[in-house]
Amino acid sequence: MQISDREAQAKGNYQATSVNNISLSLSRTASVSRTTGETDVQVELNLDGTGKCHADTGIPFLDHMLNQISSHGLIDLNVKATGDIEIDDHHTNEDVGITLGMALAKALGDRKGIVRFGHFVAPLDESLVQVALDFSGRPHLSYGLEIPTQRVGNYDTQLVREFFVAVVNHSQMTLHIRQLDGINSHHIIEATFKAFARAMRMAIEIDPRRASQIPSSKGVL
Repeated sequence: MQISDREAQAKGNYQATSVNNISLSLSRTASVSRTTGETDVQVELNLDGTGKCHADTGIPFLDHMLNQISSHGLIDLNVKATGDIEIDDHHTNEDVGITLGMALAKALGDRKGIVRFGHFVAPLDESLVQVALDFSGRPHLSYGLEIPTQRVGNYDTQLVREFFVAVVNHSQMTLHIRQLDGINSHHIIEATFKAFARAMRMAIEIDPRRASQIPSSKGVL
């Protein structure tokens, strides 16, 4: 149970983004700090990065997966977290997901100009995972992984779903994850994070044909 929750230390940095010689004033970077009685998490990201990542959460497997998001999503990502991992990894894993989701939402701003939808099917040896997502403003997770083991190293594989629940709820995206094949737990999870990163990379790209418009027939997301 969280004792306190201080989420107000969030700020977005605004910079000009050029698409086909169209200059856009978009919030494409963000820095978010979130402190509770269980964890202290800082996330900095640049949606227009080159895949540089520094992740130090105290959970080595989670750090590895954050590197996949950064590398395959071409997002510069800096994550620092301390938490009560002497109890277990649950709080830190979840709160990293929450803070990452908050940073994504902050960096996207009103989501003007983005493609909005993304999808990808990622293989990793025998594993094959499909991800489709929509920065819709309506959080929803449909999770279809069947991970055969309880742990990968010391990482509890139940925490994969908890991470994505947290990201989805706080970035306000719709996310569908489907496992098409796979028997190795590590391969299934890593293919999932790679597919998620590639789908997100597609969704956050600027669409030059409506770079100054919100990508919705309603005019708002």
